[in-house]
Amino acid sequence: MKRMFWVGFAAIILMIAGGVSYLASASPDGLDSATLKGCQVVETDHGEELTGECIAQHATEHAMAASPLADYSLGGRAGTGGVAGIIGVVVTVLIAGGAFRMIARRRSAPDAGH
Repeated sequence: MKRMFWVGFAAIILMIAGGVSYLASASPDGLDSATLKGCQVVETDHGEELTGECIAQHATEHAMAASPLADYSLGGRAGTGGVAGIIGVVVTVLIAGGAFRMIARRRSAPDAGH
């Protein structure tokens, strides 16, 4: 029974991660929209540049911008949001599961000094 719960839980989580990631909007979110107020994004030979006065002009690239799952995609490729979502969930579950097991072992280990 316990095994069936975890198998069902994993299947539901993976379906949600993969499905919802494909439905995510590529448009800027509220924070992006707010920081871009007063500016226009202009395409140049060197990429996108901002004209006008806005908070986003002072922004720098995030340290993890070149990571494999940046921008909710796989290597920056369009249409890979579902795969990136599934990978993110699997990595999170593995890290959290490992941490929980480590904590449980420490709590259940007999005290050597007492």
